[in-house]
This record gives sequence, C-alpha cells and structure tokens, in this order.
Amino acid sequence: MLKIGDFSKLSRVSIRMLRHYDDIGLLKPATTDDFTGYRYYREDQLFTIARITALRDMGFSLAEIVRILDIYEDADKLEEYLAKRKEELDALAAQTEYQRMLLDSARKRLRKEQIMNFDVTVKTIPERYAATVQMTVPGYADEGMLWTTMFAETAATPLVQADPCLVAAQFLDPEYKEENVEILAWMTVKGTYKDTEHVKFKTLPAVKVASCIVKGSYDQMGDACACVASWIGANGYTMNGPMFNIYHVSPAQTQNPDEYVTEVCFPVE
Repeated sequence: MLKIGDFSKLSRVSIRMLRHYDDIGLLKPATTDDFTGYRYYREDQLFTIARITALRDMGFSLAEIVRILDIYEDADKLEEYLAKRKEELDALAAQTEYQRMLLDSARKRLRKEQIMNFDVTVKTIPERYAATVQMTVPGYADEGMLWTTMFAETAATPLVQADPCLVAAQFLDPEYKEENVEILAWMTVKGTYKDTEHVKFKTLPAVKVASCIVKGSYDQMGDACACVASWIGANGYTMNGPMFNIYHVSPAQTQNPDEYVTEVCFPVE
C-alpha cells in the first residue's frame, strides 16, 4: 500500500487533485484509515491514474472519464469515444484556423493602414436565364452544398455558361439565423435543360441593386454590407428583397483569398 503522498509523487498528480478524484468517485483509495482519515492506494492503481491523466490530456472532462473507465477494457466502445473526441478536435482546429485567418487579415490591414471604403453604385441586373438550386442548409458556411448539388445533378449534361456568366448566392431568410439557413444559388447559362430533383432552370427577373465590389477575403463582407446598407439609407433608397453575392472570382477559381472578387448586391427601389 502507498500513502497518498507517495502515490502523488509516483503518479505526478497533486494530493489536492487525488482528493477531488475521490470525492467525485473517479478514483477511490484502496482503503481509508477510519481513525486518521489517511488514504492508502494499491500500486496497481498507478495504472488507473495514468489512464485518467492520459484521457485528461486528450481533453475529456472528468465526467466523461468516469464513463470511459467503466468501458476501458472494451476496445470497440473505447474506440467510439476516441473517434468522437478526434472529430471534436478536428472541428476545433478548423475553427481556430479560421480565427487565425481573420486575425492575420486584420493585422495586414492595420499594417497597410487600410481603411474600409467601398464604392457603392446603383445598377440594374438584366433578366437572365439560370440554373438554380434552393435549399435549407445547416449554416452559411455550408453554401457549398448547393453548388455540389447543382454540378452533381447536371453532370450527365454539363451546363454551358452564359457569357458573361454570373454566379451568385441569395440569402432568403428575413433575418440572420444561427442554423437552417435558406439559400438560393444561381448561375447564368445558355441553352435549354430539363429540371432535375433539385436543379430548376428559370428566367430570373431584372433587378435594380445597390452594389459594391469587395476585393480580397470574405472577412470584409460584414463591413461591405454595412457600407451598402448605410449608403442606401443616406441616398433615399429602400431595400426591396433579400441580398445576394455575385462571385466574380471565388474559391472555385483560386485558393488565395486575396484574389477573391465578390459583388455585394442589395435589391432597392
């Protein structure tokens, strides 16, 4: 048997934490002296504390570790827990990388003393024939699902793009939504085609818009939208329908965000 102090040294876990593990039922001492209250541990419990430490290093909560220890010898069930944690870490890594990109872009603008000024113009986008897909997707970042659907369902009869070809996504919800976002994606084409399950071919009406061109990464879109909305109010126009983005240069053409060219469009009257 090992006294709690010796067990702490060998396991490299503090006495305070060992007492906490005891209180929550994660790791009970082998025995506790009724008179002194001293805790004693078996040597083989060092293997258990090593497992606990390893699981904590992987990011599991203590509540999760309690459940995992119950099934630790079941390789299949343990694999399920580890696979799920890997998915969570992958998602966290992707979110962290996105946040790093936003920070790098902000720092770059600061170093260049770049001020966010966008030239707003009013124009009419003429009537156009387009392949369209309208879907509800989990979030705004899932817009790519519409384009994947469009090209997958028309693969047998490839679309002939109009000249010029306008590629756009229109955001149909009347407010910003955290999830279940309704989007209409459209691409101007020439020729005639049969509708598929999700791809519908239609003539879109002419629309007057207030728009501005955004050159560079999408982290500028919030400022661009604010600029256009402010311009609309200051110049006697009112918004008349859901806004949309026309992707003149998008990730489909380049992997360099600095090369993106996006036109932010607000229908107006």
